Amino acid sequence: MKKNFLFSFLVIAIILIGIFSFRNRGPVQTLPKADADNAGLTLPSGFSAMIVADNTGEARHLVVTEQGNVYVKLGSAKNGNGILYLQDENHDGKMEKKTGFGDYGGTGIGIHKGYLYASSNTDVYRYKLNDKDEVENPSQPETIVTGLLDHGEHNSKSITFDNAGNIYVNVGAYSNSCQAQDRVPGSMGIPGCPILDSAGGIWQFKADKLNQHYGDGVHYATGLRNVVGLDWNNQDNALFVMQHGRDQLHDLFPKYYTTKQSAVLPAECMYEIHKGDNAGWPYIYYDQIQHKQILMPEYGGDGKKTADKKYLDPVEAFPGHLAPDGLLFYTGNQFPEKYKNGAFIAFHGSWNRSPEPQAGYFVAFVPFKNGKPSGKWEIFANGFAGEKTLSPGSAKHRPCGLAQGPDGSLYVSDDSNGTIFRIMYKK
Repeated sequence: MKKNFLFSFLVIAIILIGIFSFRNRGPVQTLPKADADNAGLTLPSGFSAMIVADNTGEARHLVVTEQGNVYVKLGSAKNGNGILYLQDENHDGKMEKKTGFGDYGGTGIGIHKGYLYASSNTDVYRYKLNDKDEVENPSQPETIVTGLLDHGEHNSKSITFDNAGNIYVNVGAYSNSCQAQDRVPGSMGIPGCPILDSAGGIWQFKADKLNQHYGDGVHYATGLRNVVGLDWNNQDNALFVMQHGRDQLHDLFPKYYTTKQSAVLPAECMYEIHKGDNAGWPYIYYDQIQHKQILMPEYGGDGKKTADKKYLDPVEAFPGHLAPDGLLFYTGNQFPEKYKNGAFIAFHGSWNRSPEPQAGYFVAFVPFKNGKPSGKWEIFANGFAGEKTLSPGSAKHRPCGLAQGPDGSLYVSDDSNGTIFRIMYKK
């Protein structure tokens, strides 16, 4: 009798635990049907893709809410709206409803502690969200930072957040290589590069403090020519950034560089950034072929002279001029285990590799382990451009922003034709 009682008790306990666990898993997510041609993309086995929105405008960075809706930051306002809110009303994966607000262009956007943050090329704003992650008062944002430099070149202000209440903002250098005469053949670099006191780096501000001015920020890191893609790595508890390397080595110093060398140098670099770091622009660049820091020709280099090792080395280096515009550490559970905590990078595509073919226009993946790169990078999603050999203007799509959906899907924005892609994995 006692054994029967114990057996019955165990059975009931197992059933109750199962019911409780099921209820706490949340709603079961069913992935929508992918496009028949995978939205024109080439993907690894098991992955598929769909276009969730099209013709949105100059779609730069984006963020997906817990409800599966999408906020997109437009580089230039379209019909008076610089931020789009895309909603999937019939749950088919397509964003049927498009509304907008914010009359300013820009790049940065993110959700942090109940607010939607967005940047123009000079300021950072935030909007209070309700319990459905909808902006409560779109016409009256709060100002977080004002007065960021905008000299027209490398002027996008990308943003990300840490876990200690800070927001990080890129302020790109308004120069190619700090020449006395910008982009003029043979012109040498300005001693001390005065640009670096207010640009060419990352600034840190308080994420919840209103009306901060440029001078109130912490000059967190320097020597970064231009960062468009950046993200906080929670495994390593550190900021990671993707730098756009300098242009025109052959055009400006043909006695040191061939056109072939100029097409692939210098590297586009991924850096792990800590307070006080200096990545070396404009004095050095990283040569991914020699695996060395090389002195810039504007500052006495000849393509071979190595640089002072006081500058930061990259944790990963890619071929030159691919233009990394988006960085995302994947923390979802939909994709296979190899992708967990790894980095996706959206490469916008080159413009100055002539006479070599232009390149890029893809999403790459770097595996990570314990917060550090753990293997070779690979092309994850390709086919955005629609052609193998092309000029930048002929590219059908140019990847820019990356975002992770609540179910672990990967979203990619295209700032050429305003297409939003969703990449999924089905076992």
